[in-house]
Amino acid sequence: MKTDLFDYPFSRDLIAQEPLQYRDDSRLMLVERDTGGISHHGFKDLPGLLKKGDCLVFNNSRVMPSRLDAVKEPTGGSVELLLLMELSQGRWSVLSRGASIRRGVALSFPGSEVTALVTDGPVEGKSTVRFRMPGDSQADLKAELFKIGKVPLPPYIDNNGINGERYQTVFSNREISAAAPTAGLHFTDNLISEIRRKKVSVADLELAVGVDTFIPIREEDIEDHEIHREWFSVGDDCARAINSAERVVAVGTTSMRALESARYENGELFSTTGFTDLYITPGYTFHVVRAMITNFHFPRSTLMVLVSAFAGRELVQKAYNEAIREGYRFFSFGDAMLVI
Repeated sequence: MKTDLFDYPFSRDLIAQEPLQYRDDSRLMLVERDTGGISHHGFKDLPGLLKKGDCLVFNNSRVMPSRLDAVKEPTGGSVELLLLMELSQGRWSVLSRGASIRRGVALSFPGSEVTALVTDGPVEGKSTVRFRMPGDSQADLKAELFKIGKVPLPPYIDNNGINGERYQTVFSNREISAAAPTAGLHFTDNLISEIRRKKVSVADLELAVGVDTFIPIREEDIEDHEIHREWFSVGDDCARAINSAERVVAVGTTSMRALESARYENGELFSTTGFTDLYITPGYTFHVVRAMITNFHFPRSTLMVLVSAFAGRELVQKAYNEAIREGYRFFSFGDAMLVI
């Protein structure tokens, strides 16, 4: 399919540049696949839009404090590193901006004893860096990196002064992601409690969100795009909750990818841990998920393609055009849609 089929009239004015005062004050568009109906709600209305027997599935991964300010030695040039994935102890795949880096460049970090050496790259913008601490303290290295790092906001957010906790979900757990599972940002503890009172179950899984999620499809045909690879884990408790549910509601595209990547046989989901490069495009047969909550995504993105595969391309285009007319806020700090 042609990539331009997943485009829409985009302008930067659509981007929510900061979070609302209260997480669940965001708007919620209800999109009904069977009828093509679209209606407008507040996110606080979600409990009334769910059904007894539903199971909401959250990605409870937490965003790593992965933005590090470094100094290039011996020139003193400023470099900003973004940790993407730990390849082995002390060895990370990173993105960088500021002063250029290449293999053999040494880095230091103001206020810390950590040092680093660029061992590979950059290739397609990514480099490999080996971090070290003095003496025998390498076991504390990751904790020190996270101590000196800051939670990175998406590249389209202009205000770096936003409290990093607003880019974390209230149910976040392990620091393994480079970006937030943003559909979960709308939830509060009180809202989750209200959802449980409606006899809707809640389950957690993990998927380490990578920054490649922001990369648009540049190829003319979506099939020619190479999807990013992400680590995920669907545990026993999550599998049991899903197998006993009447309808599985994925909270976000990351939960969707993890659930559809897990082992599924004879109508039963099994606990699964591994890496997924599942690329969900129109024509994909969904095995687990029957409804989803998602934010409004970039045009020509794999996320736009995934939602279109689930809801139908024409209905998604209709929903996005409606969202633009109605002044919905887009992307990470924006509004959401419930697709049933």
